[in-house]
Amino acid sequence: MADVASSAPNPIDLHVGARVRMRRKFLGVSQERLAHALGLTFQQVQKYERGTNRISASKLFEISRFLQAPVAYFFQGLPAEVEDREFAESQSEQSLHGFLMTAEGIELASLFPHLTPKQRRRILELVRTLTDDDQD
Repeated sequence: MADVASSAPNPIDLHVGARVRMRRKFLGVSQERLAHALGLTFQQVQKYERGTNRISASKLFEISRFLQAPVAYFFQGLPAEVEDREFAESQSEQSLHGFLMTAEGIELASLFPHLTPKQRRRILELVRTLTDDDQD
């Protein structure tokens, strides 16, 4: 009898798929466009990005070329000591990752470096204040 854990996506596949999605969105590439470039359906790209289907080495190489990122990019942030199912992000890492996967998160992350240090501190103070107001 198969256990429930064996049907869950591999954490590494989840991580790589999320990095594909993040890079694709950062470049403003649709799933359809990526799928066409790879000779796939957009549903297959969705499955890759969700980690439900594993990306082969050759397909990851094609993706890296199309998205103009080295293959290693898709593994960045993955702990070196990861073993099968032992990879688990903390709640704050999951929250941050989830935010960075949104259109707003990507836009904010791409624009933020263009601000002066003083502007960055002010925005951070504003966000802290808004967060504190929400918790009251």
